[in-house]
Order: sequence, then structure tokens, then C-alpha cells
Amino acid sequence: MAMVEIRDVKKRYEDGFEALKGASLDIEQGEILALLGPNGAGKTTLISAICGITLPTEGQIRVGGYDVIEDYRQARGLIGLVPQEINLEPFEKVINSVRFSRGLFGKRADDALIESVLRKLSLWDKRDNRVMELSGGMKRRVLIAKALAHEPRVLFLDEPTAGVDVELRKDMWDVVAELKADGVTIILTTHYIEEAEAIADRVGVINKGQILLVEDKDSLMTRMGQKVLRVDLAETLETVPDALADFGLELADEGRALVYTYDTAADRTGIGALMSAISAAGLQVRDVDTVQSSLEEIFVGLVHAQEEGAA
Repeated sequence: MAMVEIRDVKKRYEDGFEALKGASLDIEQGEILALLGPNGAGKTTLISAICGITLPTEGQIRVGGYDVIEDYRQARGLIGLVPQEINLEPFEKVINSVRFSRGLFGKRADDALIESVLRKLSLWDKRDNRVMELSGGMKRRVLIAKALAHEPRVLFLDEPTAGVDVELRKDMWDVVAELKADGVTIILTTHYIEEAEAIADRVGVINKGQILLVEDKDSLMTRMGQKVLRVDLAETLETVPDALADFGLELADEGRALVYTYDTAADRTGIGALMSAISAAGLQVRDVDTVQSSLEEIFVGLVHAQEEGAA
């Protein structure tokens, strides 16, 4: 059984707008899933439905086997949420704010655990400060500490590093790595696609309320990724020679380079034939380099394909 089960979930508002259009997804225990999508794609709505913040119009969501509506307390008790918005009591001390979050879930006081969480997030020396005295980055650390205070088995990070410093990002990913090692399921939404590329096990792409795909990150990049071969030339070209027209080349660097895009999964890349043709055309090669397409390029391509299909 998956840790989070989402079955044909729809969210329709009174004005007819459909924020989710039949989303289905299984998230396994101990995995890190990166949920990618442009603004307004439905990421936050889906997370809100899983956490019980908003009620889905149709469909079913289960967390740890508990229905998020019928068994709300049991399901919600398994979830930690770090929201986009910083919404903290400004006059409360940091340590009391984190303790209070643990108490909300009916957990016994555990000062050793609270200290451990605060230390991991570099908040221990700020424990007696009032929230209003903290910087924006420190306030976001408090949000993360509050989400971890009741020892959740599922952690949602909704754009957690938007607008924060590099040090916080590093601290957070260190904590995420520890949680994953402990079997915690982590769902991350982010605009920093390089972060998803670095830490996620699987990638989900959502747009216009529909989940376009969910796939192992490495296999996705192998299946859909492309490589670009850049051939630096000794002389400058004004146009691609007719003898090379069949290779779909592009001129780059003001005519000093040829760019060739090929599919990494194809039986033949065509590189050998290209290099032979370049030599036969009398062009002198100075250097050759290849670059793998990034997860961001794959993501943008999927979203554009969906929008063009709907047009």
C-alpha cells in the first residue's frame, strides 16, 4: 500500500473553475517526490486537499491508509506541512511556537526532540527570541521546525526555499536527507528545478489541474532527455553548408559553432555520420562538447506540449 493514495481527485469552485481535473497518484513510503508545475497549475490545491485544508469535490485521498475526510485526525496526524506563506504568531518565542505545534497533535512534551529539531535548523540560539525579531529566512526555519515537531511520516514542502538564503537551503536539504533515511515520505514543490533534479527520486509534472506524468527521475531524463553536440569551428560560417543540411544543424556563437541535437535513446545518434560530413565539407574542427538536457527543459517541453494540444 502506498503511503499517499490519490484517486481521481477533482476540485471545482462555485464559479465553475476546476483547479484539479481528476488527479491520481501513488506516493510510496520513504520516497522524495518533486511536484513541478507553473503558477496556477494546481500544486498547492492538491497539497491542501491531501492535508485537509480544502475539501475535494470528487475523488478519494488516503494517507497511511486513513481517508483524509472520514479519518481526518489520524490522517492529519501523519502529515507535516511547510506552507508557502509565513503565518506565525509574532509575539511568541520560537521554542514555545514549536512546542505548541507538537501539542496540537496530542503529542507528549519532548524537549530533547524539540532541541534536536531547532539545532538542525540553526535555531537553537534563537529559541528565546520572539518570532517578530527574526529575519524572513529564520521565520521560514521556524515553519519547518513546527512542521517537524510532531514527528510526521509525510512531509509537504510547498515552495520552501523561495526567496531564502543559500545556507537555509543547505540546512533544509540536510534535514530532508535525514528524514528520508528514517523512512519519511517527502513531497516537494519548487520553482528551483535544479533542486528537484538533485534530490528527488521521482518527478511529477502538473499543469492546468492535470498530472501529466509521474516517473522515476533518472529514467525520465533518459527517456525524454536529449543531448546537444556543439562543434566549435576554426572559421566562421554565415550559413550551414548545403552538404550538412540533412542533420538539422543550427549556427551558434556568431557562426563559429554548429549545434546538433540528438536523442540519447535512439539506436543511432548520427554523430559519426555528422563528423564525417563536416570533414568532407572541408571544415576544420577546434573542439567538440556535449551537454545533457536538464529537467527544466523536459518540464517546459511537457507543459508546452499540453498547451499546444489544448489550443
